[in-house]
Amino acid sequence: MIISRTPFRISFVGGGTDIRSFYSEEPGQVLSTSIDKYIYVVVKRQIGIVEHKYRINWSKVEFCNRIEDIEHPIVREALKLMEIDFPIEITTFADIPAGTGLGSSSAFSVGLMNALYALKGQMVTKHILASDAAKIEINKLKRSMGKQDHYASSYGDLNVITFNPDEKVDIEPVFYSSKTHRKLEKNLILFYTKLKRDASEVLKLQEKEAHNNRKVLREIKNLVIPLREALSEGGSLNQVGEILHENWLLKKSLSNIISSREIDKYYDKARKAGAIGGKLLGAGGGGFLMFYVEPENQKNVIDALSDLYFFKVGLDTGGTRITYYDQGGNL
Repeated sequence: MIISRTPFRISFVGGGTDIRSFYSEEPGQVLSTSIDKYIYVVVKRQIGIVEHKYRINWSKVEFCNRIEDIEHPIVREALKLMEIDFPIEITTFADIPAGTGLGSSSAFSVGLMNALYALKGQMVTKHILASDAAKIEINKLKRSMGKQDHYASSYGDLNVITFNPDEKVDIEPVFYSSKTHRKLEKNLILFYTKLKRDASEVLKLQEKEAHNNRKVLREIKNLVIPLREALSEGGSLNQVGEILHENWLLKKSLSNIISSREIDKYYDKARKAGAIGGKLLGAGGGGFLMFYVEPENQKNVIDALSDLYFFKVGLDTGGTRITYYDQGGNL
């Protein structure tokens, strides 16, 4: 049995430039981090008398004898890619529900690939895990989405991720002090809006409008370096909040379905209560709102958004990893 643990992610700035319609013409760039909330994938080779070759446990339980009959699209394509032709059971569970803007499908894809490689006794790099996971979702399943989530979940920690027209992806760690780490964790707070959305629908529209929105997307990308400097140089971290606010105003201008009256109401309430800046995580339309708030103002912000679910997270520094490995001599 193999168990992988893969973190969800939060994207700070640059989102939208990791979509092929943008980076195919000029490099896209984001700054993101993984967080201490995880998705777990359990993979077990079935032995003995097996009635069904594939057992997949997710929001439903599937029993299949052919890969082609598996309904879960990511599992089906991952098993094809890895050429898994022996009886196998796959189970997944997570700290946070899907569709909340924290990159759940990408984290699952990365975690599944990590577990399957381990099951076959192969050690591969985090880069290969992210690349394979992105290929499954974007190339095989034709999903409208960016590539940043796969690399953020695979590598972990704070990174600047650059997406090049030749499909090469460059990862640059953000170097920051332990003091900055602690302060960032202390000052970032999340609220679950209870609004779930289909990220692919939002991103389809963004892809369609990428050419018209290129100027705004460049402005969003140009916030990456100032944010990296704010995190690395040990100055006032309030700049993080200010940059997040600037990013959110730009992102909202890309499409009228990224935000809503309800989301704008919550965002304005938080700012009036003391939040320096923030954003809606993920593609838009719902999920989690994130704010940068100094400790002395956090109670005011929490009270102002009392009808939302308050959520505190820490930063993950390890990325995807195998937490349990026992082949039991079955391979």
